[in-house]
Amino acid sequence: MPSVNPDILKWARQSAGMTPEFAVQKLGIRASKGIGQVDRLAALETGGEFPTRSMLKKMSKVYRRPLLTFYLPTQPKKGQRGEDFRTLPASATASDRALADAVMRDISARQSLVRMVLEEENEVEELRFIGSATISSEPSDVADHIQTTLKFDIAKYRKSKSTRAAVSYLRNLAEVAGIFVIFVDNLGNHHSKISVDIFRGFALSDDVAPFIAVNANDSVGAQAFTIVHELAHLWLGITGVSGSDNLHRTEKFCHDVASEFLLPRSQLAQLSVSENNGSSNAMQLIAEFADVHKVSRTMVSYRLYRSRVISFKFYEKIKQEFQELHHDGKNHDQNLTTTTGSGRPNYHTIRRHRAAATLVELVDRMLGIGALTTEKAGKVLGVSAKNVHGVLITGNPHPTRWD
Repeated sequence: MPSVNPDILKWARQSAGMTPEFAVQKLGIRASKGIGQVDRLAALETGGEFPTRSMLKKMSKVYRRPLLTFYLPTQPKKGQRGEDFRTLPASATASDRALADAVMRDISARQSLVRMVLEEENEVEELRFIGSATISSEPSDVADHIQTTLKFDIAKYRKSKSTRAAVSYLRNLAEVAGIFVIFVDNLGNHHSKISVDIFRGFALSDDVAPFIAVNANDSVGAQAFTIVHELAHLWLGITGVSGSDNLHRTEKFCHDVASEFLLPRSQLAQLSVSENNGSSNAMQLIAEFADVHKVSRTMVSYRLYRSRVISFKFYEKIKQEFQELHHDGKNHDQNLTTTTGSGRPNYHTIRRHRAAATLVELVDRMLGIGALTTEKAGKVLGVSAKNVHGVLITGNPHPTRWD
């Protein structure tokens, strides 16, 4: 039996952004025989004490690493986050970086399971639009192609009763086209809540099971922009994450595609904003315009900047002020309809909403034919195995019988 590499134990803790003091609390390590908690952890990380199987399982869960990682001879190489997310903001902490990497691993694992089950059940259907564009394409042409592929009607989007309904319309069209659009807020507990400063969306390019993940902690208007931004990544065939202020070529391209998609130039021309009237006046006009058109305020601001109506400096100023007013950081799950006795949405309702409707249907069907275990179904849906049934029956009184 291979032995545990103590160096890997230390690396796993550090890469998870945890101090020894925090880790011992999460792992439940207690002082024993005159040896303090932190000293006991240090002994495990230096080979002075060997971890039990139970402790390794705890470390696997707390550090968000596969159990086999602890038996590797050397620490694994750092994975790529994607083309448009080479670095986090300068203010990002070690914990932020660890959380971002954990989110990437989690989403990638879910996508891999979906592709695997589709291949095993001979349900592979290649999506030709993946990678159909290049960075040299005109953003407006790519936006038009995405609209055509999704059968998106901008007038119908605008007429939606709310911005939330408009986002649902957009999301549903993407799912019908074969793209799994999921929403993520944390990695299982409130301590791992994902900030919009480090993660707004993630596109995992794949010609069979492409995934788009959207930060559920973001504003609804911003979520619409994120979905289209990530669609642009899929059209480029590039895996990547949006969230930092890094506006290099690929990021700018996807921003421009999303802007053209949600707010064509002809409609932007209806908005008259002048820097001479100050940021407060501009923000009020932008906010009113954004609400009517069911898009985010920061997207309208960006569109004005790219159209040379306002300067980059002015754009940065009002974007920062919008963020400080919390327009881009509010959780809207209280608007979901199925609630607990206290009026808050119940857990299964939230988790079903987080998972793509097509993903829920796929899991239900694959469980029914035995192609997925309950544990793997939970992984795909982003819940524990014990909550799979609850997610499937919420809002669906007649799920496939699999238990």
